[in-house]
Amino acid sequence: MGKIKTAPHTPTEVDIKELGKNRAAISAWPFEKGFAITLAHPLRRLMLGSSIGYAPISIKIDGVKHEFDSIRGIKEDIAVFILNLKNVKFKIKDELERAVVSYSFTGPKDLTAGDLESDEVEVYNKDLHLATLNKDAEFNLTIEIAKGIGYIPSEEIRDSVDSDAIALDAFFSPVVRVNYEIENILVDDSPNYEKIVFDITTDGRIAPRDAFADALETMNKQMQIFSEVFDIDLEATRTTGKSESALKSLLVPIEMLGLSTRSSNSMEKAGIKYLGELVLMGENEIKNIKNLGKKSLDEIMSTLESYGFGRDYQLDSKLRTELIEKINQLKQKG
Repeated sequence: MGKIKTAPHTPTEVDIKELGKNRAAISAWPFEKGFAITLAHPLRRLMLGSSIGYAPISIKIDGVKHEFDSIRGIKEDIAVFILNLKNVKFKIKDELERAVVSYSFTGPKDLTAGDLESDEVEVYNKDLHLATLNKDAEFNLTIEIAKGIGYIPSEEIRDSVDSDAIALDAFFSPVVRVNYEIENILVDDSPNYEKIVFDITTDGRIAPRDAFADALETMNKQMQIFSEVFDIDLEATRTTGKSESALKSLLVPIEMLGLSTRSSNSMEKAGIKYLGELVLMGENEIKNIKNLGKKSLDEIMSTLESYGFGRDYQLDSKLRTELIEKINQLKQKG
């Protein structure tokens, strides 16, 4: 007779791996059979549809009345320029909701997205071609950039911009792609457990890890409506789960971090066996580890960052106490 359960198994393991520039894999396990897809699909949709980004929402160009116009001295029609402009990855500085930026260019010039960077906005794909200006070209324009989520067609934006501006379709999301796989894993001799592996790529304006965290926060906020009706403290549950997850990550053995041989040897000679010991030490104390060079220090700090324990991370007193006690217990056993 199979074991009778009174509650579904709660996942206990999380892993984050950098797969390249602006790309990461985030895994969690073990889930009861069927539970992984229940969480994976809405989280994917939230990452794609609710991640905050920035986009140009309107443009004014001297001498241009509509997007099908053209300007003397510019190779591309305005419609082509606007199509190119929609692909510029802007980010407004100082976390403002909107920015209106004016530009003036003369030819000859190969106009790229990098030329639109200013004191108000950053541009993350500077090499993107926008237009080719001949020697007699004068190109004066004003672009309005806004903060938002998802996609909004120009028809819905038109009433919120100046009447003499051309409204643009706005693609806000900084998340380029989110895929996931559900893998079967073995738990206590049972193959009926699952692991989610998310593969997340962004355009650089947000880290994959942060996009995932934002999606979790959005999901939590959406669920709060039910907690008010059914008297469930979701925040307390979330905080407890977060603390348990952090402790699990802090107890990852050094040999599982994928460090270089030089860094691993330095950790072994210093008697450091767990990631949490490095977090307890902090960067200044890690620097003083014997025979640890700058390259190894940078590698270790980067690894801590990938696990969510970067330079600014602070252990709360309860987690610090639990971590110290657990590490001492494990070292005594080992």
